[in-house]
Amino acid sequence: MRFAETVTFGGSGLDRAAALRDDPDVIAALWQQGQVLPVWRGKPLIGNDLAPIWVAPDHVVLDGASTTLFLGLDDGMARFACDVPDWAPEPAAGLRPGFLDRSVQVHPAIADAGAGFQELRAIMTELTPRAAELIVTAKAMLQWHLTHGFCAACGSVSQPAKAGWQRTCPACGAAHFPRTDPVVIMLVVHGNRLLLGRSPAWPEGMYSLLAGFVEPGETLEAAVRREVAEESGIQVGAVRYLASQPWPFPASLMFGCRAEAVTDQITLDPVELEDATWISREDLLRVMAGQHPVIRPPRQGAIAQFLMTAWLADTLD
Repeated sequence: MRFAETVTFGGSGLDRAAALRDDPDVIAALWQQGQVLPVWRGKPLIGNDLAPIWVAPDHVVLDGASTTLFLGLDDGMARFACDVPDWAPEPAAGLRPGFLDRSVQVHPAIADAGAGFQELRAIMTELTPRAAELIVTAKAMLQWHLTHGFCAACGSVSQPAKAGWQRTCPACGAAHFPRTDPVVIMLVVHGNRLLLGRSPAWPEGMYSLLAGFVEPGETLEAAVRREVAEESGIQVGAVRYLASQPWPFPASLMFGCRAEAVTDQITLDPVELEDATWISREDLLRVMAGQHPVIRPPRQGAIAQFLMTAWLADTLD
């Protein structure tokens, strides 16, 4: 395994058993003996030990669930995920607006002490690689079902198929597949310096690597050069791929790239960035240690933090 694959959500070798998805009888039999991860409004059910809570298929919390997703075989155990049907927690335990929701919703049908629905970004660094792969897949796929319930060809209501990995239209027969949006995130370097930027909506002191969506007809390399130039005015030469990370917030795949800047004069796009700055390795060390006077340490678990740490340690492969 390459070092790049150790990024959060980098995978665990889960047997997704894709060949079984076409056989509804096999999936039905696996369902009867399998375990299910309940997900409420995109938040997985997590225990007090910060591990996912798996329930039996006939658990009351799943009553009325409309979409069943087969995640794969986890050391022989069939794993599924389901959206929890419409349920409203007590107001005091409701979602709390902000950059990161750290609230926990406890369902009355879950007896496990300390178990509740939690935001994945708040716990992602505490998960085992296998739990992370299962949960990130469940979150991405269930969100896709929630937002793609109608046929893009004729507008009719579509139906889940192939164990939740496809939607089909009963009216026109069109098949629809999960959506993933490619995003480039750039480690832009100029000698001993790294380019960081700040979005206007971010909390005070938060800076990160520049990033942007790949456009149709565009290579990763071209997207890196375009996004960096558009947001910061910096011109980029050589570009190479480093690592990737599934990022289901809501449906992205992050492609981490190293980009060699050939200019260093910053010209901001104020719509995209509130600020951008070059930072030396020495100052980035201070950032990581929480000792920088302006810039806060990057979010743990995100590929930006992974790439910056690897750049400092010279472990990028």
